[in-house]
Amino acid sequence: MPDLEGFNSAPAAELRPLLTECLAVPRWVDALLAERPYADVDALLAASDRHADLTDDEVRAAIGGHPRIGERAAGGGVSAKWSADEQSGVAASPADRLLAANAAYEDRFGHIYLVCATGLSGDQVLADLAARMDNPPDVELRVVNRELAKIAALRLRKVLA
Repeated sequence: MPDLEGFNSAPAAELRPLLTECLAVPRWVDALLAERPYADVDALLAASDRHADLTDDEVRAAIGGHPRIGERAAGGGVSAKWSADEQSGVAASPADRLLAANAAYEDRFGHIYLVCATGLSGDQVLADLAARMDNPPDVELRVVNRELAKIAALRLRKVLA
């Protein structure tokens, strides 16, 4: 994986798959590539945040690249490894409660529950999910958008690590 200098100078075709693993939104990927070079990591993260204001359709598409909380990501790529690391604190959650909460959320909103789970315990994730169940669907999509932006920032740091 490239450092910032490598990120700034690498061919776009080489970085596109890595950036897509961070956030599967082509417009976001294109914007980050177009604004290179970045003076420092903070500038890259600021650009990521600036371009992570997604449309509802982009949010729904980006959710598709994430497993349910408590489940392993399909495949064995870098995104699956990142997802497992990000959810490591959730593994202690009672599986039946998490399964039921995920099902109720999906029934309510029509998509998987998504949270930036890094550093969260299973009980914290369950509490967050329960609190978000009262959100109107349009508000919940904005919450998911913010969570996707947090995940993208974490993953960008991993790209540069």
